Amino acid sequence: MKKISVAWITGIILLTGAFANAQNGLKSTEVIQPQLLEATFSKTVNLIFPYAIKSVDKGSKDLLVQVAKGVENILQVKAAVQGFKETNLTVITADGKLYSYVVSYSERLSLLNIKVDPAPGIKTVDARFSVTGDNEASVQDFAQQVALKKPVLKNIKNDKADIAMALGGIYIRDHKLYFQISLSNNSNISYDIDQLRFYIRDEKKAKRTASQESEMQPEQVTGNAQIIHGQSEQTIVVTLPKFTIPDQKYLAIQLMESKGGRNLELHIKNKLLIKAKAIN
Repeated sequence: MKKISVAWITGIILLTGAFANAQNGLKSTEVIQPQLLEATFSKTVNLIFPYAIKSVDKGSKDLLVQVAKGVENILQVKAAVQGFKETNLTVITADGKLYSYVVSYSERLSLLNIKVDPAPGIKTVDARFSVTGDNEASVQDFAQQVALKKPVLKNIKNDKADIAMALGGIYIRDHKLYFQISLSNNSNISYDIDQLRFYIRDEKKAKRTASQESEMQPEQVTGNAQIIHGQSEQTIVVTLPKFTIPDQKYLAIQLMESKGGRNLELHIKNKLLIKAKAIN
C-alpha cells in the first residue's frame, strides 16, 4: 500500500512539473494581436505597405484581394459577397514583417486608403525567408543610399537632342552591384522610357562574324525609370548580381525612347567596374 501511495504521489509531482513547464513555454510565446479591417462589396480598400508584398493569405473565398497593378506594395481588398462572415487576412512584406488582420463586412467604410506604418504600435513579427532569397528591403535601402550619394564619375556620359544619361558611380554590397545613373531632359518634350538594358559586348566586331553579346538582367530599379519630364533631371539606381567583364569586352548601358529616336548608350570597361566602391 505504501508503494502504491509513493508511486501515485510521484506521478502527481511529475504531472505538476510538466504542466508548469508548459505554462512557462506559453508565457514565452509572443502572441500577435490582429488588426481590425473592414471591407465592403461596392468599394475597394487599399492597404499601402512600406515594402513590396511577398505573400498574401485570406481565410475565405468571400474576400477578394490583389496586389495593385504596376506596383508591389499596395494590396486591394474587396468583398466578393455582401454580408460575409468575419474572416482573416495575412500579409508578409519584403522587409520580413508579418501583418495579421481580422476582416469584417461593413456597408459604410470609414477608411478606404490605409497607410500601414510598421511602428512599434503595429503588431508585426519577423518572417524568415529561405536562405537562397535576398531581403528586398535591404537591397532597396542600399539603393536609396546610393541614390543620395554625390556622383564620383565625371566622364561616363552620353547626350542627344537635349537628353543626357551619365553614370555617377558603381557600388557593391553583399554580392550585388549598384549603378547610380542620372537622367536629364533639357527639352520641353517629355521622354518616355521604353527600355533600359545592360549588355556585355565584344569590343571589336570581326568581319563576317556576328557580334557576341549577353544581356544582364537587373534585379531592381530604384527611382523613376518610366519617364523623364521636360526640363527636369532625376537619379535612378539599377541593382544587378555581381559580375566582371571579360577581356576584349565592355558593358553597354542602353536607354531607348518609346516612339522616338533619342536613344543613348554608355560604355563601361572592366578596369572601371572593378573599382566599385563598398556600401557601408
